[in-house]
Amino acid sequence: MTIEGETTAGHEAKAAKAHKFLGSLRDALMAAGRDDAPIDMTPPPKPASAAKPGADEKAPPPLPPKPQSLSAEEAARLARTAPELKPLVPEAIAAAKDADVPPTTRVVRAESRVKKIELEPEEAPARTVLVRGRQQIERGVFERDPVVGFLIVVGGPGLGSYRPIFEGNNTVGRSKENRIPLDFGDDAISNEAQAYLRYDSSDRSFLFVPNLAKTNVVSVNDKRPAGPVPLQPMDVITFGRTQVAFLPFCGSEFDWSEISEA
Repeated sequence: MTIEGETTAGHEAKAAKAHKFLGSLRDALMAAGRDDAPIDMTPPPKPASAAKPGADEKAPPPLPPKPQSLSAEEAARLARTAPELKPLVPEAIAAAKDADVPPTTRVVRAESRVKKIELEPEEAPARTVLVRGRQQIERGVFERDPVVGFLIVVGGPGLGSYRPIFEGNNTVGRSKENRIPLDFGDDAISNEAQAYLRYDSSDRSFLFVPNLAKTNVVSVNDKRPAGPVPLQPMDVITFGRTQVAFLPFCGSEFDWSEISEA
């Protein structure tokens, strides 16, 4: 009996130890479960400002609407009312091609200063004729009054100019109406006939006659004549502020009458 009692008591003692051990293990697991709680891995929600596009960002443009398909009746009506297209003619095609081609820059060359004068056949100068032997010179009537001498300006306005002296009487003055006009700008010369210059072919002499009715006085070789004065080659005559030298062409050695009589 004693053995049975001991055995029973031993079993109970073992059961109590086992229960105590299980209780301690359960408590430890529960304590560990509180520390090792599962972690929520759900990501936090994004803020509202990040979801909306920024003010600077532009929204994409809307897509164009799709063309509506025409019905068979509408297509037939448009085909009937459409204007008739004329075929392109070659001229229109060429004009279109010319319009597409950019204009070509034209090169402008300076014209030569010396231009060749092209003469027409009828305007071409006559060919020079070769003269052989002695030719007969024709002397007919004078086409204008023959020149018998010259007055050459050696002082005052018109320096270097000259005026011809004709056969017969010659009036000398500032106006162009005079036969010998000294129109070089000297207003001290009388306008009409301040003096007379005469060539007489009968005796082949020159005579200077002052016009005493004029206010301005003339002089010959710095002398103021009161009447006619015979002129000699290179005599200097003063009219106002102008001096002219006398240069004869006709005289004792030549006269136009010799040519007309020959």
